[in-house]
Formats: sequence, C-alpha cells, structure tokens
Amino acid sequence: MFENRAVGLALALPAAVFAAALFLLPVGILLSEAFRTDTGWSAFAYVEFFQSARNQTVFFRTLKLGVLVAVVSAVIGYAAAFAIVSLPPSSRGRMFGLVTLPLMISPVARTYAWLVILGRTGFVNQILVDLGITETPLRILFTETAVFIGLLQLFLPLMIVSLVSAMENMPKDVVPAARLLGASWFSVFWRVILPLTREGLVIGGTLVFTGSMTAYITPAILGGSKVLMLETLLYQRVTVANDFVSASVIAMILIVMAFSANLLLKRIATARKTS
Repeated sequence: MFENRAVGLALALPAAVFAAALFLLPVGILLSEAFRTDTGWSAFAYVEFFQSARNQTVFFRTLKLGVLVAVVSAVIGYAAAFAIVSLPPSSRGRMFGLVTLPLMISPVARTYAWLVILGRTGFVNQILVDLGITETPLRILFTETAVFIGLLQLFLPLMIVSLVSAMENMPKDVVPAARLLGASWFSVFWRVILPLTREGLVIGGTLVFTGSMTAYITPAILGGSKVLMLETLLYQRVTVANDFVSASVIAMILIVMAFSANLLLKRIATARKTS
C-alpha cells in the first residue's frame, strides 16, 4: 500500500513542479506587487482601492451580477436538467447536445450576436414597438441588463451540464415515491432533489459565479465604458494607466471572491446534508 502511494507521488511530482513553475510562481509574483512598497510590505494599496467610490461601485456591481447570474442559472438549470433526464435515452442525448452546442462557439461571436438582438433596431426593440409596449426603442445595450443577459447565456450551459450529471446519478424511484406519499413538487425539490444534487449545484454555481466575475469579452462589449466590472477595470488599469499595483489588487480580489464562493457553496451543501 505504501509502495503504491510512493509511486503515485513520484509520478505526480513532475506535474506538480511544472504547474508550480508555470502557474503558481508567476501568479504569486503578480499578486505580491500589491503588497510591495518602497519601504517594505503593506496593505495600503487595498485600503486606497476601496476608498474610491468608483471602485466600490464596480466591486459591488461585479458581485451583484455574479450572484444574480448564478442564482438565475440555478433556477433555470434545475428545470432544464429535470426535463432532460426525464426524456428517453435517445432524445436525452440530442437535447444534451443542443445544450452543450453553445460551448463550442466562440464567446466573442456569441456576445456580438447580442448587439444585433438588443440594439435600438434589434429584434427585441422591434417586438416591443410592434406590440405597443413602447413608442420608441429602449436603450438596452450598455446597461447592466445587457451584461446580465450576455453572462447568463454564456454560462448557463455549465450549470445545466453540472446538474444533469448530478441528476443522472440520483436514484430513479425517489421522486415518484415522494409524490406517491403526498409530497408537493416544492417539497420534492427541497427535500429530495436538492439534497441529492448538491454536489452538482456546488460545481455549477462555482463555475458560473467565477466565470461571471472574470469574463472580459461580454462586459466589455455589452457594457462598454458605462458598465465597468472588475475585469474590465483591471484591463484599463494595465493598458491605459499602466498601474500594475491596482491591477494586482483587482486580481487578488477576484481570486478571493472565487474561492469564497466555492467555500460558501460547500458550506451550504454540507449544512443541508447534515440538517
């Protein structure tokens, strides 16, 4: 047993060294820039960053959109996943292929399509005007709504894939049994489906929340300079202001938020499991 473990560690050591040399070390050097000063080490860069009202607005906007996209993705994802796993095997494969098809298309192309759909002469405004809901086209582009729609469409398949995988491993007879015992659909979901698929929710929620916070193309195109998020602000600090200290601060904030989201979801899942 110990020999097999030693062999496994020896085989994993080159990969660990490679990852540390090409990923962990550069990231560590980048993040250390925020703590390095002329006189030593200090966290003043973080204090200075959050003293700015503009930076506070960008931070809370990024957090709000990340949470909102993750929550809406979970709601839609559970409905879509339950519908997919309820299909016959042949139809299930085709539907699962349609869900994963957007993942094979470039995020740039998928985001630019929303410019055509949400523009003043786009499909959405034409329907609103034709139905008499509004007399003039609405300004949807370069708003938080446009960024939310783009991020939701971009990362929703990841949530659905995670939940489908979790539901396929769920016992097939638990939902019919709960219904036969008189449980409502809400009780079936809250007491049966949710506890049995919590691992898929943790994985999907982490992927969607982290992706929404760190995506650059979608906020840059659909939000522009009017709806700044942390990732677009980081790009501006590096390319326009040449401020690598602030960029390091933003990078550290994004990393901490991603790990915090994963830990929070795991804690919620564990608490739900023990309750």
